[in-house]
Amino acid sequence: MSQNETLWEQVLDWSNILLAWRKARKGKTNHDAVRAFGFNLEYELADIRQELREHTYLPGPFRQFTVRDRKTRLISAAPFRDRVVQHALLNVVGPILNRRFIRDSYASQVGKGVHLAVRRYQQWANRYTYALKLDVQRYFDSMDHRLLHEKLARALDDADVLWLFDRIIDSSPEPLRPCPVPGPGEDLVDLMERRTGLPLGNLTSQFFGNLYLDDFDHKLKETFGISAYLRYVDDFILLGDDKAQLRSWCESIERLLAKERLKIHPSKKLLIPVRCGLDVLGYRVFPHSIRLSRGSGYRFQRRLKAWAREYGKGDLELADVKPRIAGWIGHAIQADSLQLRRKILHRVYFVRGGAAR
Repeated sequence: MSQNETLWEQVLDWSNILLAWRKARKGKTNHDAVRAFGFNLEYELADIRQELREHTYLPGPFRQFTVRDRKTRLISAAPFRDRVVQHALLNVVGPILNRRFIRDSYASQVGKGVHLAVRRYQQWANRYTYALKLDVQRYFDSMDHRLLHEKLARALDDADVLWLFDRIIDSSPEPLRPCPVPGPGEDLVDLMERRTGLPLGNLTSQFFGNLYLDDFDHKLKETFGISAYLRYVDDFILLGDDKAQLRSWCESIERLLAKERLKIHPSKKLLIPVRCGLDVLGYRVFPHSIRLSRGSGYRFQRRLKAWAREYGKGDLELADVKPRIAGWIGHAIQADSLQLRRKILHRVYFVRGGAAR
C-alpha cells in the first residue's frame, strides 16, 4: 500500500482485504460459515469491497448468547463477513489511533496486554504506599453513541472511514443492562433519545473501549499530573503516597466520567496499602510477589475435570483440550504458582471410556 493513498483507499486495497480474511479466519477454520466463505473466497471478498466502495454495506444480524462466569455477559457474535470488514478497517486505522493512546493503556494493543499491565503495577507498588482501584459501571453497555461519533470525527479526517465506523456503531444491538447517565438538565425523554451500548464480541468494540476514554486518560496524566495511573478497558488503578490526594483524584475522576456519561461502580472503589495485595486483572499482586487471584485455581480445576469427563465419553478430543490447558498454564505461569499447577494437573487424568479423576 502506498503512503500517498488515503486511509479509505488503504482499507479497500485488495491486499488489505485479503489480510483481513486471514486474520478473521484464524482459529476458526473448522466453522461452517468460515468454510463456506473460503469456498467462494474471491467472490466474497470482491463483494465486500464493492459494497464498501459504493457505501451499500450493511452489517448482518448478530448471533447472541449469554455467558455466565462470575457475572452474566451478553456476547454478540457478528457474521463472518462482518468480522472481515472490521479487520480490514482496523488494519489501517488501528495503528494510527493506537499511537494516540497513553503508554499505560494496556488493552487490545500489540505489544501490551494483561501481563505487561500487571508488571507495571508491581513496579509502581515498589515505589508507592497506596493503590486506588476503580471500575466503570457497565462500560460497554453505557458508551454513548453520539459522543463516540464525535470522538472519531475529531481523530480522523476521512469521510469514508467515518461512514464505515458510523455504520458499525449504529448496527449495535440493544445492551443487556443499559446504564444511561443523564447530562446536566436532562430528563428521561432526553435519555431515551440517546443510543448507548456496544456489543461484546465485536473487534471494533475492543478498539472503541480504548478510544472512548483516551481524552480522559490524557487529562489524568497531563493535566492532573498523575504519573502512576494505568487503564485496562474499564479498570483504573492509581498509586500514591497520600491517601487524601488519592481520594481527591477519585472525586475528580467521577466528575470527568460524568461528562463522558459514565460512572464508577459504587461497590468497586478500593483504596488500600500496596503491601496488602491488590487484585489486578486476574492476579493478586504484592510489591514482591504475584499470586493467582482467589478462586482461579479452583475454577480451572473444575473445568479440567469437566473436560476429562467429556473426553472419556468421546465428546471431546485431546486436540480441543490441549490449547485450553496451555492457555491457563500461560496465565498461571506469570504468578508464583508452581505448586498449585502441580497439584491441579497431577490430579486429573484423561482416559477414553473411563471415569475422570
